[in-house]
Amino acid sequence: MVQEYDLVVVGSGSAGFAAAIRATGLGLRVAMAEAGTVGGTCVNTGCVPSKALLAAAGARHAGADAGRFPGLEPAAVGLDLPALMAGKDALVGWMRQQKYLDLAEDYGWDLHRGTAVFAGIADDPVLEVAGDDGGAAVVLRGRHYLVATGSAPWVPELPGLEEAGYRTSESAMELQEVPESLLVVGGGYVAVEQAQLFARLGTRVTVLARSRLLSGEEPEVSMALASVFHDEGIRVVRRAVPTGVRTDPGTGEAVVTADVGGAEAEYRAERVLMATGRRPVTAGLGLAGVGAATGTLGEVLVDAGLRTTNPRIWAAGDVTGHREFVNVAAAHGALAVENAFAGAGLEVDYSQLPRVAFTSPAVGAVGLTDRQANSEGHACECRVLPLEFVPRALVNLDTRGFIKIVAEQGTGRILGITAVAQDAGELAAAGVHLIASGTTVAELASRWAPYLTMAEGLKIAAQSYTADVSRLSCCAV
Repeated sequence: MVQEYDLVVVGSGSAGFAAAIRATGLGLRVAMAEAGTVGGTCVNTGCVPSKALLAAAGARHAGADAGRFPGLEPAAVGLDLPALMAGKDALVGWMRQQKYLDLAEDYGWDLHRGTAVFAGIADDPVLEVAGDDGGAAVVLRGRHYLVATGSAPWVPELPGLEEAGYRTSESAMELQEVPESLLVVGGGYVAVEQAQLFARLGTRVTVLARSRLLSGEEPEVSMALASVFHDEGIRVVRRAVPTGVRTDPGTGEAVVTADVGGAEAEYRAERVLMATGRRPVTAGLGLAGVGAATGTLGEVLVDAGLRTTNPRIWAAGDVTGHREFVNVAAAHGALAVENAFAGAGLEVDYSQLPRVAFTSPAVGAVGLTDRQANSEGHACECRVLPLEFVPRALVNLDTRGFIKIVAEQGTGRILGITAVAQDAGELAAAGVHLIASGTTVAELASRWAPYLTMAEGLKIAAQSYTADVSRLSCCAV
């Protein structure tokens, strides 16, 4: 028997839940199919557990780093990794229950557990959900469908890697023993966070980066992070392309061979963590059979309004191959519902999307980088403010990092902001509003900023366009 719905959602992560919440708010009948754990990547294996562990590792590091303050002595903080992982799992379980399972029950949509496959024809697609108990499949028909199956860690084919064993960013967070040494392959957001996480838990870490750390951000970011990592004992090898892996039979270590700037080199570690990106999860969904096209990496191809090549099927979140941020996924889900059922004609605008790496100090950015602005035809004027000119950083005795503003020459309109600093994510959030409102550096320089906050650094960076900030007193306006 076919069960009829207005909206059928495939996937129970942030995109799927945002869509289901918006649809039920419109009075629509909604069904959701989930083959795995309810909640998707963010709460189960991504943002929540990784940031919880980063916070714990940061607390441990604070004891060792206390000696930077006169009168304090460094202190070793003990570590029980199984207990730490159990605490992380308890937090994840609580959030999954509160923010997903309980919400689904409160809103009242139908949740079908099992593997979902599209069937039927393009003009009349249905979704078959095979239950975990091996019983007959449930057949769901919707006026519209939303594919929100997310993404999964992607690992390139590398000779010997499978035999030697490896961890991904997800499975690394299930370790019960701190590795003595770790090779992190990759240089993106996940790679830098995981590298610092394990280093602060006591692991000797080497990062093999194909280009530079966070290569999509300003070059000053890479230099600042490399300096921080050096100080914390993390080795960074740039222009490193792994070519093979083997296991040393004597030590049991993984030995990674890499091409480093044209020369061959070997790197050894107890564990290898592959942080080489993610790929959309679409295999086995049967999308081609109902006329919904996918791209070369498996991403569901959508137009600016998130509609697929089948007008009744939409896609949202990581599965589209768009920006892999949980807030993007949630925005996608709500937008797709508005377009499908209200004909809203909405499109996704990423121009003020903030980006954050939860290292310490953190990386926060919004808008255009210097290079992007120039490539788009803007004549730019940039300023880089070292944190030694920010009173909050001086009080913290931690001036590692900077604040950079990219402004349009002539108008002074702010096009981009990047920071490596404590609370850099909050600076990026403030930057969203500055860019969206068309604020100029002159306007920012003349506005109030609370003294002894990192946000004051934005004002000082704007002042640096017209003043020698080294000659300003505290609170100088």
